[in-house]
Amino acid sequence: ELKDEQLYCQGYERPEVDFCPICTLPIPLPVDKHSYFNVCCMKQICNGCSMATQKRGMYDCPFCRTPMPKDDADTLAMVQARVAKKDPEAINDLGLDYCYGTHGLQKDASKAFELWTEAAELGSIDALF
Repeated sequence: ELKDEQLYCQGYERPEVDFCPICTLPIPLPVDKHSYFNVCCMKQICNGCSMATQKRGMYDCPFCRTPMPKDDADTLAMVQARVAKKDPEAINDLGLDYCYGTHGLQKDASKAFELWTEAAELGSIDALF
């Protein structure tokens, strides 16, 4: 019979991005259904922390307090500002934008692959998928 410590030490550890940076709890799977991604700080915030901040009357980003983007142009500007600082998560996100043609960008698979390669080299786990 396995003891609790042995039982809980088995298996894989979840990556750091699967934990809410505010409450530090693991975000339930599937992560995209139980959280949302903020382009201002490139953080995945759990729905609980988001609701708690809105209940307090704060409608800015719960993590960095930046006002939320109003449209695609604002969103793209925030992402590009982080890309200029070589943020691997921002580079990966911009690659997704080029891949799917979101935020007013034209679909460009070759540009997306270039960005994903750069993001992976800088340490983005998500860029490897």
